[in-house]
Amino acid sequence: MNLASLAPLAVVLPILGAALTFVLIRHSRAQRAVSIALLSLTLLLECLLLASVWNGGTAAVNIGGWVPPWGIVLVVDQFSSLMLVVSSAVSLAVLVYATGQGMADGDQDAPVSIFHPTYLILVAGVSNAFLSGDLFNLYVGFEILLTASYVLMTLGGTGPRIRAGVTYVVVSVVSSVLFLIAIAMVYGATGTINMADLAIKLSELDQGTKTLLHVMLLVAFGIKAAVFPLSFWLPDSYPTAPAPVTAVFAGLLTKVGVYAMVRTETLLFPGDSLNTPLMVVALLTMIVGILGALAQSDIKRLLSFTLVSHIGYMVFGLAMSSVAGLAAAVFYVAHHITIQTSLFLVTGLIERRGGSSSVDRLAGLAKLSPLLALLFFVPAMNLAGIPPFSGFLGKLGLMQAGIGLGTPLAYALVIGGVLTSLLTLLAVARVWNRAFWRKAEDAEHPDPVLLAVPETAQATGSTAVRLLPRTMVGSTLGLVVLGVALTVFAGPLFQVADQSAAAMLDRSAYIQAVLGDAAPVPAAALSGGGK
Repeated sequence: MNLASLAPLAVVLPILGAALTFVLIRHSRAQRAVSIALLSLTLLLECLLLASVWNGGTAAVNIGGWVPPWGIVLVVDQFSSLMLVVSSAVSLAVLVYATGQGMADGDQDAPVSIFHPTYLILVAGVSNAFLSGDLFNLYVGFEILLTASYVLMTLGGTGPRIRAGVTYVVVSVVSSVLFLIAIAMVYGATGTINMADLAIKLSELDQGTKTLLHVMLLVAFGIKAAVFPLSFWLPDSYPTAPAPVTAVFAGLLTKVGVYAMVRTETLLFPGDSLNTPLMVVALLTMIVGILGALAQSDIKRLLSFTLVSHIGYMVFGLAMSSVAGLAAAVFYVAHHITIQTSLFLVTGLIERRGGSSSVDRLAGLAKLSPLLALLFFVPAMNLAGIPPFSGFLGKLGLMQAGIGLGTPLAYALVIGGVLTSLLTLLAVARVWNRAFWRKAEDAEHPDPVLLAVPETAQATGSTAVRLLPRTMVGSTLGLVVLGVALTVFAGPLFQVADQSAAAMLDRSAYIQAVLGDAAPVPAAALSGGGK
C-alpha cells in the first residue's frame, strides 16, 4: 500500500479527536486521554509519511477521486512531511503541558474542556495547510487554524487577552481578505487555483500581471509570517495568552506563513524577480526584531521579538534562490519551531515558579530550581546559535550560502545574521544573569516566593513556594531533548533538507505527481527557474 494515500488522516484524525473531546466535554479525564491518544496516533502516521519520502519522491492524493486540477489534492513531499512531523511533535508536547497545568490548577472544566477540541482543530488546520496542493485549500487551512486560535488566545476572558485578541483578529482578517482577493485574481487570470497547474499557466502571463499576483500573495503570507514591517501585531498579541497557547502560536502559526511563502515562491514564481526586496525585508526583520528584544524586561515579550527576528533568517534562505540557501532555511524552520516553543514553555514554568515573567521581579532561580535553569539554558544557547547546537548549524548553512552567492546584499545579510545572533546571545544572557544567576535579594521588585526557603516553607505547610508539576516539566524536558536531537541528527536532516530544496527548485517532480507524467513541465522548472 502507498503510505501517501493515508495523508488525509493527518487532517481527519485531529478533527475526529476534536469531535470526540467535545462530546466528552463534561468528562475531563476521558477528554484528556482521547486528545493525547489521537494526537499521538497522528504523529505516528506522519512519521510513516516522512519515512516513505525520506529518500526523495513526491506523492499526491486526489480527494473524492476528482481529477486535478478540478478537485482538492493533498501533496506529500519531504518538506511537507518534515513540517508535519515537527509540528505534531511540538503540538503533542504542548498538549501534555497544558493538560498538566489544568490538572495542577484543579481546572477540570473550563477553560480546559474548551481547550482540547479547539486545540485539535488548530492542529488539523496546520496539517491541512502543509499538505494543500491548491491555493483555496491552503486558504481553508489558514482559516481553520486562525478560527481556533481566536478562541485559544482569549481563554479566560481577561481584559488584556480580549484586547490582544481583538488586534490579532483584525490583523488575521485583513491578511485573509488579501489572500482571498489574491486567489480570486489568480483564478481570473489563469482559470485554475491548483498549484501544479498554476506552475505551468502563470508562466504564460505577462510580467506585469504575474508581478501583481506575486506581490499580493507575498503580502498576505508576510502578515501571517510576521515579517517586517508587517510584524507589529505579534509582540502585543502572543504574550497575553496562556503559556501553552503562546508556545504553540510562537512555534507553529508564523511558520505556516513561512511555509506558504516557500511553497509559492519556489513553485509558482521561480526566478529572482523579487529576491532583492525579500533580502531587504529579511535584513530589516532580523535587525528590528532583535533590537526590540533587547529593550524588553518581560521574558515573553523578549521571546516574541526574537521570534520576529529569526523569521528573517528563513526569509534570507528563501531569497537566495539557491539549493544551499533553501536547504538551510528548511532546516532552520524545523529547528526554530522546536526551540522557540521550548523557550515559551520554560517561560511558563518560570512564571509559575518565580511568580512573574519579568526579569525585574526574578532572581536566584538557578538555586531554587536547577532543573528549570537547565531547561532554559539549553534552548536559549541553541536559539543564540552557540556551537554545536542546531541553531549554529542552521545559521552556518545560511552564512555559507550567502557568501557563496557573493552579492553585496548577500554579504550585508551575512553580517546582519551574525550581528543578530550575537545580540540574541546578549538578550538571553541578560535573562540568565538576572532571573537565574543573581541573588534573590538583588531583584528590583522581588516576588515573595523568591525569598521563601523551600525547606522551611514545606515544613510549616506554607503554600508560598510553588512546586512545578511533573507533567509540565516532563513535556518541556521532552521538547528540549528533541531540540538537542536536531543537533545529534543534523547530518541526515540536512541531507533531507538538501534533497527537498533541490526538488522544490526543480518543480518537475511536484507537477508530475499532481498532474501525471504526461503533464507539460516548464523549461524553467527543469533548470530550477534560473535559481
